Amino acid sequence: MANEDTLNWYVVHTQPQQEERASFNLRTWGIETLTPKVRVNKYNQFTNKLTRVPKHMFPSYIFGRFRFNAEYHRVRFTRGVHSVVTFTGTPALVEDEIIELIRSRIGPDGFVKTLEELENLEAGDQVIIKDGRFKGFCGVFDREIQDSERVRILLDTVSFQAHVVVDRELVHKFSTARAAS
Repeated sequence: MANEDTLNWYVVHTQPQQEERASFNLRTWGIETLTPKVRVNKYNQFTNKLTRVPKHMFPSYIFGRFRFNAEYHRVRFTRGVHSVVTFTGTPALVEDEIIELIRSRIGPDGFVKTLEELENLEAGDQVIIKDGRFKGFCGVFDREIQDSERVRILLDTVSFQAHVVVDRELVHKFSTARAAS
């Protein structure tokens, strides 16, 4: 167990949809926070058009760095905060390495890059489409299109070959996709 008088990262449970408010208020108290966000794909059910929507990586949870014994009550009663997460009375500590890993994946746009976004595709890589109208189809990665969020792949199905353009996040390298299945 870490010393509760030292500066550590803790898991802070927020009120529903109050992550930003709690983070802002804690920073006002001089407490360092991390509120990681990701972009997720969402399909319009009527047009089947893909949009990227921001979402909190851990809904209703943020990370705060503070001295537990000295600042617990200040943190606990900050607007937007529900509680500090504890397990059998012991505060839930987060290792500095975990925080640094999350921070290292935050791009210039302020969002955490997912494994799919970090995955490098090269021409000739075998890929599988994980969602959308071509879900489950296998093909060969050809190239990225001008907008780097889209890629062109050669689908090779029964007696049929075609180039298709799909959103980058819908494509996995075949070996990665096979391991995830």
